[in-house]
Amino acid sequence: MIAVLLLEPILYQVLGLATLIIALWAFSDALRRKPQMFEAADKRTKGFWLGMTGGATAVGIFSSLTPGALLPFTLAALVAACVYLADVKPSVRGSGRGNSGPYGRW
Repeated sequence: MIAVLLLEPILYQVLGLATLIIALWAFSDALRRKPQMFEAADKRTKGFWLGMTGGATAVGIFSSLTPGALLPFTLAALVAACVYLADVKPSVRGSGRGNSGPYGRW
């Protein structure tokens, strides 16, 4: 029981740092893309994704400073950044690998 109590803050700290790193990666990628690429890929606007990933970065900063205090927001920020990286980034990259299958978009 004591080991769990000792590991809990460390796990929250790791989760906060992981959220911060992933959110910074997503935010920096969204900054580099042109606004037309988002519209061409039929995703939301660049401003929307900058707001989502920027907010996720801010939550990552606060959650790494105060481990465990913002757990629901930390998880939501992690999900938002991962959605950008897994769905939006491949679509706006322009390589054609987005959400297209061998027979076109699905």
